[in-house]
Amino acid sequence: MQLTLEFGGGLELLCDSVKIHNINVDPQDGEKQLTMKNLLTWVRTNLIKERPEMFMKGDSVRPGVLVLVNDTDWELSGQLETVLEEKDNVVFISTLHGG
Repeated sequence: MQLTLEFGGGLELLCDSVKIHNINVDPQDGEKQLTMKNLLTWVRTNLIKERPEMFMKGDSVRPGVLVLVNDTDWELSGQLETVLEEKDNVVFISTLHGG
């Protein structure tokens, strides 16, 4: 499944300073659909190059990371259970900044 992932607000620094990633990822074995939970596991393994604890806490993103799926807050679509579709756009933005 082709997806576009965007990282902003400093999160791109965890991915070799690359903001936009066009990726191909398939559902996990035995599953028909790709969920955000599966995608986050894939991102942690394949894209995050350093300090994964700055992006994830447990199975989800850290507090302070805004997640948008096709420009809609993932809290409105089921968070970790959000089902992704071909060519979806997922944006991760850190809302925490130094002062």
